[in-house]
Amino acid sequence: MQSRQFEQTALLLQGGGALGSFQAGVYQALAEANLHPDWVAGISIGAVNSALIAGNEPKNRVEKLREFWEAVSSPPLGPFSAPYFASIEITDDATHRFVNQARALGILLFGTPGFFTPRPMPPLLWSSAIATEVSYCDVTPLKATLERLVDFDRINAGEMRFSVGAVNVKTGNFVYFDTTSHRIRPEHIIASGSLPPGFPATEVDGEYYWDGGLISNTPLQWVLDSRPRKDTLAIQVDLWNARGEIPLNLVAAQNRMKDIQFSSRTRAATDQYKKAQKLRIAIANLINQLPDELRQHPDVKMLEQEADDKVCNIVQLIYQSKSYQGISKDFEFSRRTMEEHWKDGYEDAMRAIRHPEVLKRPEKSEGVRTFDFARAARD
Repeated sequence: MQSRQFEQTALLLQGGGALGSFQAGVYQALAEANLHPDWVAGISIGAVNSALIAGNEPKNRVEKLREFWEAVSSPPLGPFSAPYFASIEITDDATHRFVNQARALGILLFGTPGFFTPRPMPPLLWSSAIATEVSYCDVTPLKATLERLVDFDRINAGEMRFSVGAVNVKTGNFVYFDTTSHRIRPEHIIASGSLPPGFPATEVDGEYYWDGGLISNTPLQWVLDSRPRKDTLAIQVDLWNARGEIPLNLVAAQNRMKDIQFSSRTRAATDQYKKAQKLRIAIANLINQLPDELRQHPDVKMLEQEADDKVCNIVQLIYQSKSYQGISKDFEFSRRTMEEHWKDGYEDAMRAIRHPEVLKRPEKSEGVRTFDFARAARD
């Protein structure tokens, strides 16, 4: 498949910890369809997946994603981990829930290979002299993993635009590290996923940063508002669903709270963008009909800066939680669950790209079109 009707194809990856293998499955489907992004942007685990994509040759990207996700879903104690959790046959949701929670407990106690390890003595009741140690876990292993699997020279060469978001701890401002303005290093990726209190703040050039998901867990607005605007095919891969059922117990309530908190109201932001782009197109059409003397008016010049006639298709792929998943779904890094997420992402993406209208450029009068074929299939 080709997307040359658009000036750029952007892959947007939300944060969500262990749910991130869903995004890897999505990318595998896109790669098999020869649908390669010109721009990849991510938050938190989306930033890690973005680095694995942008920091490798197209032919090696799925392999590197697989290598990362198999590493972090390995048992933390290796051969000393309980083997029966991996081999036990699951026949019902109750058993699945038990196995998942048992594996999540192991992650809390022993960490995840190649990603993070618990601190033996986290600073709970006393201050630390070093800001990068104020956390329950140490993310030093992630730096080594990124250096091994990601070619940062390739990222910074600019073949594919690359963006990751983080929050400045001092100012509270959202910051994007982008190849158009920064030279990307491993600490930029780690900063985007430094979610407190589990992970510590990450120092980048003398400033300290936390996870971008604290403010916005999706890079959608950053990509769509960037100048100069372009005709865009945006593939938005979310790991938290803003839609859900009314919870009937406390565990379900906590789970639903997380979904709402980290979904970042993607659909609302998309609807707002659609309305704004229609206004920009209308302004551009109106300005083109004005006589030359009016087009020189300062107010018209100001409007002209915001006007454009660019169009956009937004393909929404949103992970759907299973009934047996609980509040640990974003840190339950078992191999079984990783494979389930990967498969779901692959199938949802394949379902979407089989529709030819996804790659068809909308008319200028329409401006923006959105697609969610996975949701349509479930409904």
